[in-house]
Amino acid sequence: MAVDLLLGLQWGDEGKGKIVDVLTSNYNIIARFQGGPNAGHTLVFNGRKHVLHTIPSGIFHESASNLVGNGVVIDPVIFKKELDKLEEQNVDYRKSLLISRKAHLILPTHRLLDAASEAAKGKAKIGSTLKGIGPTYMDKTGRNGIRVGDIELENWKNKYRALANKHEGMIDFYNVDIQYDLEELETEFFEAIDTLKSLTFIDSEEYLHQAQKEGKTILAEGAQGSLLDIDFGTYPFVTSSNTTAAGACTGLGIPPNKIGDVFGIFKAYTTRVGSGPFPTELFDEVGETMGRVGNEFGATTGRSRRCGWLDLVALKYACQVNGVTELIMMKADVLSGFKSLKVCTAYNYKGETITHLPFNIEAHNVTPIYTAFKGWAADLTTMEDASQLPKELNDYIAFLEKELEIPIKIVSVGPDRKQTIFK
Repeated sequence: MAVDLLLGLQWGDEGKGKIVDVLTSNYNIIARFQGGPNAGHTLVFNGRKHVLHTIPSGIFHESASNLVGNGVVIDPVIFKKELDKLEEQNVDYRKSLLISRKAHLILPTHRLLDAASEAAKGKAKIGSTLKGIGPTYMDKTGRNGIRVGDIELENWKNKYRALANKHEGMIDFYNVDIQYDLEELETEFFEAIDTLKSLTFIDSEEYLHQAQKEGKTILAEGAQGSLLDIDFGTYPFVTSSNTTAAGACTGLGIPPNKIGDVFGIFKAYTTRVGSGPFPTELFDEVGETMGRVGNEFGATTGRSRRCGWLDLVALKYACQVNGVTELIMMKADVLSGFKSLKVCTAYNYKGETITHLPFNIEAHNVTPIYTAFKGWAADLTTMEDASQLPKELNDYIAFLEKELEIPIKIVSVGPDRKQTIFK
């Protein structure tokens, strides 16, 4: 049985959580495959907003199992807070939530290292969420990390102490003013570890292998976006994991020949949080309106998102790298009311017109070339069927489908799970 993937195609914040929630009824297992609590997957239903950071977005459906895969990095403290919120909502997560023993743990000193490293960069900072993600992945690739399975061992605290001591030496090396009380942080950390131990740990690659043999349906849930991929994103302003389709293979132990559909999610415009190049960014009233109407604030950090027109050059690149088979367009409703819209269809790159994403897209190298479209005034948020969509929006969709050569199967017209139109 093939494993379907759901990925963000921009700089994250595309609305993956909502769509995973919408699609969960079609799957037996929802499996998160990379990233950590730097993700903020927002779901809205029954008049209530829910934000998940590490737990898969299928958790509100009793019909599905939810796996935190080996490619994910887990902060036990944040994880415990997520569990507490689920308990407040009477969600019986213990029956359905599974944790890979090979997933790495974020220690308190990882977060401190993150803060020290970012402070040392000064104006050259990359815009880290300061959740300790980067340092944890560094320890993973440096073969120093602590994994979930380690906490089942009697002497795991010895390994913890050795790594934490090493981190403190590294923090001193940065020579920046980072104030912290490690004893206090550790008290909270070890309490959260006890909570984590109460959950079900599994050898996740074997679990998924057997599930496929039994014909169970699996959806792999990505975090962040393709343009934040450590290899294929706008480096160094990227995350520390592989956010693209290949990351699902390494983050879950799924062989490439078992990948089925690849659902790519993008906004009808473009946003970015933190530092880094953004060719279509708007600094005028149009960009301000997008941010205000779209409520463009990070679900994890609260930072305002930079807004701009849809970048088709970058989007096409993400589709190619991921092998996208179906597209999902989010926040079409935010563009209602604009008299005209623009889509970047090419770049002027050092005096040459190109339609592919080059090595460097900093502003001094790249100027976007736009195609203009007539806007629409209709309120999309109450629409329930594709036949109700305004002609101008259908023209917009048709143009994107032609350029990308991939069908747009779902159009989101609001934050609620019910505000989803299947084409």
